[in-house]
Amino acid sequence: MPIKPPQELAPKEIVAELDRYVVGQAQAKRAVAIALRNRWRRQKVTPELRDEILPKNIVMIGPTGVGKTEIARRLARLAGAPFVKVEASKFTEVGYVGRDVDSMIRDLVEAAVKLVKEEEMVKLRERARETAEERVLDALGYGGGLGMGFRSVAARVRGEPEAEHAPSPAGSREKARAQLRAGTLDDDLVEVELQEKPAMPAMPFMGPGMEDMAQGLQDMMQNLGNNPLVSMLGGGAKKRKRKVKVKEALELLTQEEAARLVDMERVTREALERAQNAGIVFIDEIDKIAGGDTSGVRGPDVSRGGVQRDLLPIVEGSNVNTKYGTVKTDHMLFIAAGAFHVAKVSDLIPELQGRFPIRVELEPLRREDLVRILKEPRNSLVRQYTALLATEGVDVQFRDDAVDEIAGIAADVNERMENIGARRLHTVMERLLDQISFDADGLRGQRIVIDAAYVKERLQGIAEDEDLSRYIL
Repeated sequence: MPIKPPQELAPKEIVAELDRYVVGQAQAKRAVAIALRNRWRRQKVTPELRDEILPKNIVMIGPTGVGKTEIARRLARLAGAPFVKVEASKFTEVGYVGRDVDSMIRDLVEAAVKLVKEEEMVKLRERARETAEERVLDALGYGGGLGMGFRSVAARVRGEPEAEHAPSPAGSREKARAQLRAGTLDDDLVEVELQEKPAMPAMPFMGPGMEDMAQGLQDMMQNLGNNPLVSMLGGGAKKRKRKVKVKEALELLTQEEAARLVDMERVTREALERAQNAGIVFIDEIDKIAGGDTSGVRGPDVSRGGVQRDLLPIVEGSNVNTKYGTVKTDHMLFIAAGAFHVAKVSDLIPELQGRFPIRVELEPLRREDLVRILKEPRNSLVRQYTALLATEGVDVQFRDDAVDEIAGIAADVNERMENIGARRLHTVMERLLDQISFDADGLRGQRIVIDAAYVKERLQGIAEDEDLSRYIL
C-alpha cells in the first residue's frame, strides 16, 4: 500500500503517526490532527471563501514533561511544515530589553527557507552527484580539466613527468568512473578545490533585542562576499584545495554543486508561501506572561501585558517585514502551551484568549504511562541507551521488571517532589547506567542484563532518602 502524502492523511492516521512517538494525550492529538487536516480542506474550497477560513489556534494546558512540545514538533515534521518554537518569557514589550514578538515570524521564515532549500538540494542531488563525479575524475587525472589532481602532485614529488595533463583515453575514464561508483576508490586520496565561505568580520556587541540588526549586517557582508566583482578584486568567497579521501570528496562536492544549482529566488517564493499557509509557531511558557492588572508594578513583570498586546496583532493576522519580503500571519497556526500552575488561561487578556479557541488539557503522566514511554516509542529511552552502549560492544538488555521498577521510582519521585513528567526518566536512567557508561570501554563483548534487582540496588536507597533524591534525582 503506497504511503499517503502528509497533507492527505486523515485525522485518525495523523493520530496514529503521533502515537509512534508520543504516549497518551489523546485529546491533544485529536485537536492538532483536526487543525492539520483543516489546512488541506481549506485548499480545496473556492478561492473567495479560502481567505475567510482562519486556523483555529490551540492552547495546551499541562505540566512540564507530558509531551506538549513533542506533539507540536512531530506534527510539523509530519506535515513538512516550517516550525519554530519560542518561549514567551523571552519577549518583552517594545521599549524594554528583550526580543520583540515580530522576531518569531522572522525565525519561522528562516526555518521555511532552510526547509525548502534542503528539499531542493535533495531533488538536485542526482545532477549534482554527476558533476561531482566529473570533478573527482578530473582531480584524479582521468582527462584532467579542473585541476592537476593528487596523482599529479605525487608524480611531481617523485620527479616523474606529469603525463596525466594529456587527456586520458575515454576507456580509462569510463573504467575509473565504474570503479568510483562501485566504491573501490573510496579510500584513495585526492586533492580537490572547494568553495570556502568568506570569513565574517566580528560584529560589534549588540544588546538584547538587536539580534535582527546583527543578522542583517551579517547577511549584507555575506552577500558582498559572494559578489563576483568583489571576488575578482581578491575579496569574498575563495576556493581552497583540500586533500581528502575520494568518498569524502564526492560528498563535499555533491553538496557544493547541489547548493550552486538551487534557484534561491524560487526557494524564497516557495518558502514565503509555505510559511504563510503552513507555518506552525509554538509559543511555550505562555502562562509566564499571563497576569492581571500590572499598574504600579516594577521590575520584569511590568511588560507582561505589553507582550500580550504585541502578540495580539501577530496572532490575529498582520504583515511582518523580513529580509525575504513581507509575510502575512493570517493563516499561520499558533499553538500555545503552559503549565498554568499559578496563572490561568483566563488571566490572559480577553482579546488574546479569543484567538485561541481550542483548549486542551494534557494529563499528568502515571506510572503505566512512564512504562510505555520507556518501551513503546520508536525513539524510546531503552532503545537509545541500548544503542549507545552497543557502540562500545556492550550488549545491555532490559527486563520488563526492570522497566516497571524504573517507571515506579520516577513516578514516586515526581509525586514527592516537583513533577517534571517524562523528563524524570532521563535523570533516573542516567543514574542507573552511570557505572556501566563509565566502564563501557572495559566491558566490550559482555552482555549485561538489567533486572528489577539491579535497579533496586542502584537506585532504591537514593529514591527513599528524600534529601538525597532531591539533589540526585
